[in-house]
Parts: sequence; C-alpha cells; structure tokens
Amino acid sequence: MKKKFIIFLILLAALVGAVGFYQWQRNLYSKEVLKLEILGPAEVNFAQEVEYIVKYKNNGNFRLENPELIFEPPETSIRDEKILGRQVYGKDQLGEAIYPGEEKTFPFKMKILGKEGETKIVKASLTYQPKNLKAKYESSTTFTTTIKSVPLTFELDLPTKIESGKDFRLMINYFSNVDYLLTDLRVQADYPSGFEFVESSPKSIEKNEWEIPVLNKSQGGRIEVSGRLSGEVGEARVFRAKLGIWKEGEFILLKEAEKGVEIIKPSIYLRQEINGNPKYVALPGDWLHYEIYFKNIGDDDLNDLFMVCKLTGEAFDFQTIKSDLGQSEPGDNSVIFDWRKVSRLQYLAPTEEGKADFWIKLKDDLGNVKNPVLSNNVFISQVEEEFVTKISSKIEIVQKGYFQDEVFGNQGPIPPKVGEKTTYTIIWLVKNYYSDIKDVKVKATLPPQVILTGKIFPEEELAKFTFDSQSREIVWSVGDLERGKGVLTPGPNISFQVEFTPDETQRGKTPEIIGQAKITGEDSWTE
Repeated sequence: MKKKFIIFLILLAALVGAVGFYQWQRNLYSKEVLKLEILGPAEVNFAQEVEYIVKYKNNGNFRLENPELIFEPPETSIRDEKILGRQVYGKDQLGEAIYPGEEKTFPFKMKILGKEGETKIVKASLTYQPKNLKAKYESSTTFTTTIKSVPLTFELDLPTKIESGKDFRLMINYFSNVDYLLTDLRVQADYPSGFEFVESSPKSIEKNEWEIPVLNKSQGGRIEVSGRLSGEVGEARVFRAKLGIWKEGEFILLKEAEKGVEIIKPSIYLRQEINGNPKYVALPGDWLHYEIYFKNIGDDDLNDLFMVCKLTGEAFDFQTIKSDLGQSEPGDNSVIFDWRKVSRLQYLAPTEEGKADFWIKLKDDLGNVKNPVLSNNVFISQVEEEFVTKISSKIEIVQKGYFQDEVFGNQGPIPPKVGEKTTYTIIWLVKNYYSDIKDVKVKATLPPQVILTGKIFPEEELAKFTFDSQSREIVWSVGDLERGKGVLTPGPNISFQVEFTPDETQRGKTPEIIGQAKITGEDSWTE
C-alpha cells in the first residue's frame, strides 16, 4: 500500500511538472517576448494623408519562425482613391524568422475619411511559431486616432414655422475648404412624415438623393427642394440631411444637419402679380410692377402690421426701385410697408384683402447671369412667402455673308453682273445666354435669283440642314442648346455657299442675297 502511494505521488509530481512546463513555455513566448506597437498621430484632419508605423522587436532568446503580420487600417481609409483593406505581410516581407534582438518597422500610408470627432481604430497582429514548437502564438495591439476637423460646411435652411399644406422651399447648402479634391459626393435627405416632394434643383437621383460629381476647395453649391408639409397645428417635424462620399459601393458619412419646424395655422394669405399677371415671365430690360395682395383668412382682426418685400436676383437694377407708399432707397433690395401709410395694414378684418405695390427695372444686358431667376420674399406678421419669377432666355442668330473667305473659295464677278454667276459664303452663329433651350431652329428665305451650291461646313451639320424649293426656306435644326453656348463657350455654327445670278430687273440695285435669319426654340427654364 505504501509503495502504491509513492508511485501516485511520483505521477502527480510529473503531471504538475508537465503542466508547469507548458505554462512556462506559454509565458516565455508572450507579448513580453515579442514587443509589437503602432506609432501614429492621435488626431488628424479629414482626408489628410497620414502614416502609421508598425514596429516589432524580438526581446527573447529564441528564434520566432513563420511570422505573419496583419495590419487592419481604420474603416473608411483610402489609398489611391480606393478603400484600403487589411494588409497581410508574410515571408516575403518579414523573412523566414524573427531572430533574437531583431527589430523591424513597416510604414502604412493612407487618408482617413469620416465625421468630425469620430474615432478610428488601427489594429495590428503578428503570429509566429517559436523554434522547435508546434504551437503558434499571436501578439496584437491597437491605436486610436480621432478626426479633429472636417472643413466642410453643410446646413439646412428652411422656415422654422410652416403652414400645413402650403408650398415652401428647403435649401441644402454645402461648401468645401478641404485641401483635397472631393469626388463622388452624395447628399441624402430624410423627410419627416407628412412631407410631399414636388421638385428640386438640381434634379435628384431619387426624391431625396443628389450627386455632386466634383467639389474643389473653396467651392460650394445649393440644393433647392420644393414641397409641402401636412399635419396638425402645433406639431413639430424634423428635417435631416447627410453629406457623404461613395467609395466602392459604400456610403461614408462626412457631415449631418437637422432642423425642426412647427406647423402653424395660417392667418394671412399672400399672392403676387407682376404687370397684372400672377405667372409673369420677365425679359431683360422689363419694368416690373409688383403688386402684393394680403388677405386675412383667420378668425381675428389684424392690426398695425408691417410688410417687407426682400428682392434677390442678379438681374434686378436696384437703382430703379421705387414705391409710392413703401420705404426704399435707390440701391436697396427691400421695400418696407408701414401700417401708418397703408390703411389695410392698420386694420384688416377677417376675409378682407389689402394691396401694396412697387416698381423695379431689370437690367437691359444681363451679361453672364448664372441664375436667371427673380425672388421676392414677403414677410408679414408671422407669415413668410417666397415668390419666384423666371426670366426668359435670350437667343441670337448672327448672320454674315462673305465673298472672300477661307471656307469654300468663291468665284464670279464683283460687283455681280447680269446673267453671270457669283458665289458667296453665308455663316450662321448661334448664341444662347441665360438658360437651356430645346429644339432650336434657324430659318431664312432665299430670293428667286439665289440657289444653294450644296457646299456645307462642317459636314456633320448637313443632316440638320434642309431646303424647301417651293417656299425657298432654309431650315437649320440646331437641336437642344445649353446655357452659355456661343457666349461663355463656343456655340453652334454653320457655313454654306449660295450662287447668285442677277437678272435685268436688278441692274443698278443692291440685291438681297439671303433673307433675314430668324431663330426659335423652347425655353426649358420657363416652360
């Protein structure tokens, strides 16, 4: 019995020793043996190029074989405009083994995208196998970086009080001060319940999403959404919007904005007429007679009201603004109507309507106006209404005729002689100033003594050029024409040759080679 007990003690000691030896081996090849760390910036700016250094050192006395380093960059990191995934380094980069005392560093460069204040975690792990052991060990570490600033402006602009069922405009403004060209941006809007989308400028992909293909530093833009909100009086609704960037099918959020509104009961109904027309389309050089009508649609009397009309638009000549009862000075963009001068503003009973008016002229030459629209924001009591008036585009056709030219090379007597042929080159140049035009056509009539020779330049315009021999009308179908063509950028042009043979009735007279050219088209902005 004593002998058996001694054998049991020997076996127990062996087992404890084996377990202890195993634990000793595990502790021997721990993080203390292989030191792994990440060096990098604690804070970065949005899209700033940063470098992380992964550093390891074998502090033990044993060779660590079959090493493999895995580097996991922060989410939404990019390099060469592509999302950077995990990086795996094996024997080619690390070698067959990490020898005692060996130390190496590996740099990883990238740009980090994300929201301001967002923390990003970098991870690194190194697996290895100590010499003469089958077990694999892993050392791992992390590093945290915070996005300090995102120099993008992103905001929602809309009234804080909105009447139920009434049209209003929501503006989403954005601006970049990032030292980095941004591409593939998207704006997404989250509308509250009861909101009905009507239209937007620019047009949306969906009713709540817009593309911004390119955004340079110090550039910005605006998205205007028209709609109406329905709900009970006193209810609060929240509009939200997001600005992000698409990378390989992933939406990376950069900025968020939100604004709450209150649904109110309307007390005043506003309407506007210009030159007696509620849907007036203006032309450059027009004198505009604004008439603002205000009606009490509430249940209570309204007393001692003020009304302000604030005009915005590059086409206005603010030096010409004038009003008999309103307060304004030349150069101002506002007209103020006081109840002391406008009797209906002093007292307005339910169902009663009043009126105030003023005049202003549009510039004769609008130059390179970027936004051919006139806006009048009217404020009275707690009611605000924006009236938008469109300006019809201006298109021109320039017609020139030459005998000496470098297009076709003309021939014949100059001045022309009765019964003899003389050729001329006619050139048409099209200009479009303010907005896109659809289905543009240029027409002119040839006199009986003039025929076409069939020479046209450029040749691709031949398919758009027609001639009716009975009416003798030439038609050049230009097609759709973008704003600024022929003004800001080269516009459509065509050259064609005509042949003139004067008869006896034209002897001693100045003949007409071609009739006046006329241009037509459909204004896509005002239609």
